[in-house]
Amino acid sequence: MARGFSEQGFWQSLQRAAVYAGREVVEKALTLYFAAQRPETPVWAKTVIYSALAYFILPADAIPDFVLLTGYVDDLGTLAAALGAVAMAITPEVKAAAKQKVTDWFGDGTEVSSGSAPEGDAIREIVIE
Repeated sequence: MARGFSEQGFWQSLQRAAVYAGREVVEKALTLYFAAQRPETPVWAKTVIYSALAYFILPADAIPDFVLLTGYVDDLGTLAAALGAVAMAITPEVKAAAKQKVTDWFGDGTEVSSGSAPEGDAIREIVIE
């Protein structure tokens, strides 16, 4: 694994960032993570993936994540670049696994907002097991 990446750190960072980073960033991170878990993914691709995920989870980056509205822009760019570089390792099964996990956490996007968040709102209470 790339230096700076740990599975536990990834899940903890993803849980903390999920609400603020948004669905798109989380789905890209999960797509990369699931691609890296496949034994068929080449070592060079895993290196790219773990490097991008390490950048995502490490607190020091180009735009600090706590900066309102723009804090995850650099993370999104890094994840998107990594996805482009390792596109051959992104199978339909990897995409489906990431999409399912995001749907589990955020919902399917068909809920209608009633002005205030209902109790148990999936976006506000993301539990990562």
